[in-house]
Amino acid sequence: MDLPLIWSVLIATAVMLYVLLDGMDLGVGILTGLARSDEERNLMTASIEPVWDGNETWLILGGGGLFAAFPLAYAILMPAFYLPVLLMLAALIFRGVAFEFRHKAVRKPTRLFWNGAFFGGSLAAALAQGLILGGFIQGVEVEGRSFAGGAFDWLSPFTILVAISVAIGYSLLGACWLVLKTQGEEQKRARRFALYALAGVALCFAAVSLATLSIDPRVTERWGFSMDHINPAKLLPLAPIPLAGMALVILAARDLLWDVNAPDWRPYVYSAGIFLTGYLGLAVSLFPTIVPFEVDIWQAAARDNALGLMLVGAGIMLPVILIYTGYVYSLFWGKVQPGDGYHD
Repeated sequence: MDLPLIWSVLIATAVMLYVLLDGMDLGVGILTGLARSDEERNLMTASIEPVWDGNETWLILGGGGLFAAFPLAYAILMPAFYLPVLLMLAALIFRGVAFEFRHKAVRKPTRLFWNGAFFGGSLAAALAQGLILGGFIQGVEVEGRSFAGGAFDWLSPFTILVAISVAIGYSLLGACWLVLKTQGEEQKRARRFALYALAGVALCFAAVSLATLSIDPRVTERWGFSMDHINPAKLLPLAPIPLAGMALVILAARDLLWDVNAPDWRPYVYSAGIFLTGYLGLAVSLFPTIVPFEVDIWQAAARDNALGLMLVGAGIMLPVILIYTGYVYSLFWGKVQPGDGYHD
């Protein structure tokens, strides 16, 4: 078995699940900044209360899996992204505290502070994740087997573009989740939020895709582009990925704008599909490197005996986590009502 390849797929899957699930509740947190009243804000947070902390399990699996399965990549990437990683962790912690404290605040100034902290923590976490992703895509400076760059190499116009794109994308996931979980006037407002976010995602999808192609000649070569020609033999097999993303944008717009009788779950599925096509496009652009464009998955992997032992544990625990996650989502399926929430 090609154990490094298997582990790269497992870690990529964990990261993707984190993006789709915790990205959704971070998006809801961002949208609470647009709530018109405490009642509407409480309805938004009630839609994610049963699942938000469990969603972060996938971040732990992704980060822990990288440390255990690809220690060289972890040793290079962590020093490169210390500051945005610390910002992300601080934002997630502050957001988690605000999630609990905002319900206990009696005085209006205190309640406003914790509501702002919940919104700010959600937005800061999304932006930090975008900065990390953008810095990862643009690559880090490596000398020998160590990071050789500066503390702010991750900060560039490209990473800022990616950070804004991630925040808007999470807002789309959150708005589509609210379409699924709310009804009446709140659902109408969620549809409007989703439409605005979808327009932003479509623009960002195009901008980041084009910018990524300019990062490194090897990326454009992978897609069959160069400054003076297009290679159809390389481009055509990969063209379904961006075409599927554009088709999903159109389908989501149709459901949100015109087909109001469409099933409420469909916009979220479409928005998740948009993220998935972007993720696949990124994988095509960078694979098999795990430290773009310096170290591949086989160079960074731990020894096969360690990977094999960990694979046994993952084979036991991953199905348990998936079953538990599915059970929780099914248990709390349905529309949220005013007054719902475990704090009430």
